[in-house]
Amino acid sequence: MKTKIAIIEDNNFLIKSVKDKLSLFEDIQLSFTANDGVQCMEKLQTDKRTDLILMDIEMPHQNGIETTKLVKQKYPQIKIIMLTVFDDDENIFNAIQAGADGYLLKETPPKELHDAIVQTLEGGAVMTPSIAMKTLKLLRHPLITPPENSDAITLTAREIEVLEQLSKGLPYTAIAENLFISPSTVRRHIENIYQKLQVHSKIEAVALAKKRNLI
Repeated sequence: MKTKIAIIEDNNFLIKSVKDKLSLFEDIQLSFTANDGVQCMEKLQTDKRTDLILMDIEMPHQNGIETTKLVKQKYPQIKIIMLTVFDDDENIFNAIQAGADGYLLKETPPKELHDAIVQTLEGGAVMTPSIAMKTLKLLRHPLITPPENSDAITLTAREIEVLEQLSKGLPYTAIAENLFISPSTVRRHIENIYQKLQVHSKIEAVALAKKRNLI
């Protein structure tokens, strides 16, 4: 199955440049393009099967950081890589805070871009080396000791996806639509999550999952 990629960028010449890079890889399919965050949110309403978004930062109407936050609130299953010319501390920090899964500069060569997409979809966090160094300096802090018995609870990948969606406050119907499963399947996953975590409510489940670093 091909990976569906959306490109959000206000410069049409740069959109073409990114499309040309992605066209070199048979496992990539373009989902849609948009020139700002407002267009992006509108197009996601009709094309939710997007796997990953390549997001610019500086755009009119609604910038990439604001849009990243909105996408992650409504469609947390979609991965987002910031693809930008900005490498300043503030933009990096704000993008990470908004929920970006990776941060690359636009000069990234085609093979590296493709590898970054694959790694991100596999759960990795990709960054241009210079960005990674800045991020370490921004986020360096004392190591936190993991809670006791943190490995005692094992959730399936799908249960974690459902839990992540629950943590955004989404109703069962929206979770079902986002994950392309039925509402009854969502309920069944949630029942299993409650049983494994030994909790009795959504609030308890999300709080414990965050405490145990499950989401």
